[in-house]
Amino acid sequence: MKVRKKKGRAGKRSFWPLQLENHAMRQLLETEQKALEINLEPSIYGTFAEIGAGQEVARHFFQVGAAAGTIAKTMSAYDKVYSDQIYGAEPSGRYVTENRIHRMLDHEYGLMVDRLSHDRPDTNFFVFADTVAAINYSRTIRGNGWLGLRFQLNPGKGSNDLLLHVRMLDNDNQLQQQAIGILGVNMIYAAYRYHDTPEDMVISLLDGLKGRVAVDMIVLEGPDFTVDNRLLSLWLVKHGLTDITMFDPRGRSIHPSEFLYRKSVMVVRGSFRPATLVNEDMLRTAYKQFRDSNQLDPAKSFLLTELTLDNLQESAKLNERDFLHRATLLNALGQTVIISNYKRYGDLIEYLSLYKVAPVGIVVGVNELLELISRKYYHNQDGRLLEAFGEIFTRNVKIYVYPAQQEGSEDLMTAQNVPIPEGVKFLYKHLLDSGQIIDIEDFKAENLHIYSRQVLEMIQGGEDGWEKMVPEQVARLVKKECLFGYPSEKIAFDY
Repeated sequence: MKVRKKKGRAGKRSFWPLQLENHAMRQLLETEQKALEINLEPSIYGTFAEIGAGQEVARHFFQVGAAAGTIAKTMSAYDKVYSDQIYGAEPSGRYVTENRIHRMLDHEYGLMVDRLSHDRPDTNFFVFADTVAAINYSRTIRGNGWLGLRFQLNPGKGSNDLLLHVRMLDNDNQLQQQAIGILGVNMIYAAYRYHDTPEDMVISLLDGLKGRVAVDMIVLEGPDFTVDNRLLSLWLVKHGLTDITMFDPRGRSIHPSEFLYRKSVMVVRGSFRPATLVNEDMLRTAYKQFRDSNQLDPAKSFLLTELTLDNLQESAKLNERDFLHRATLLNALGQTVIISNYKRYGDLIEYLSLYKVAPVGIVVGVNELLELISRKYYHNQDGRLLEAFGEIFTRNVKIYVYPAQQEGSEDLMTAQNVPIPEGVKFLYKHLLDSGQIIDIEDFKAENLHIYSRQVLEMIQGGEDGWEKMVPEQVARLVKKECLFGYPSEKIAFDY
């Protein structure tokens, strides 16, 4: 008998980014201490350009003293005409946008390098820019802004960009301006003091601001950084800077205000560990039915896949490698991915409503639908059942239900025959009759025997045949990038 071991390819590059350690040991500093420390560093010098909500960030550096060592220029083009003359007009007519931040950074950084690089060859230049709309008197604007930092870590070398979107949670204009000032200082300090530990960069953004802001988008890119920006997005949710963030198929963080405003959205929540043929069919058929039944313009509707923190955190510790594997496969399938800390669909729907998204489609498996309804029924028998369902069904929302094989049978369980608790049948029938709960049509029944859990066990156990249960590009990537423990060591016996 011969024993043959099947191993992975030698020299395979690691998919996992650099490990980050000791972020829990970071020393917490007051905002004034951070600003003064930057002012006293002679190699850091830059410009502040702030639109809206005052010059709150620059003010901190002026107030602590020694600002001449840090500030080359401050400016605020508050009037739109002046702003357009400097940075160019915005085609959208909106000024609190990501595009505006890029225009501001490009313009101001170009001026700084042109005018000062010869006289200050040993200087790390930076430009901080923000464009902010604080809460207004009538409370019709809740307060949000874009903050950008372009900065050097090595004199004469290339620059890096740190970009954020923030929602202000204070219910007062002056408090929101104050929060922007603190956040701007945190950004600059983090860029120069925590650039070697990007997770610390993310965590420190909330210093002195807990409960006052939500940072729901982050981009960090440049020659000095190799960290996966999808991991940065995960850290925003993991460390409580926001309950939700998202990134596009390229893996770049994006914000709903830039592409979802007044659009139609379908969301598919799942484990996608890994994405199977069932997942692919669910995404395709549900989204087509959503568009067709609502007569939607494909250019004005979007499909989003959602990974929840609860789903990612199967044990006490969140598995970031596993998250990146799932995200990689979803991106390869062309999916925009949401990371959220929302256990209730109502919270997700409430967030999307901030951007006037309508209609909204939620895709669930029939077993998940049964669990959802049963949980609400048995936990809300004190008269609050209608209120519990109202979280979902009061905002032009429809649930699209993907079928499953009934246990021990080839018969299908659908939205029409799912075993609903007796006390809620009257309400459930109303939701069916009104078209708020809808069966997904044109599904591939031949794939319903496939479960992600089974595929994962086959991959990790070194079994054959799992490749036929997933889309071709998924199988190819699992093998190429060695995802989910592939290839596990496999022992074959020759007799």
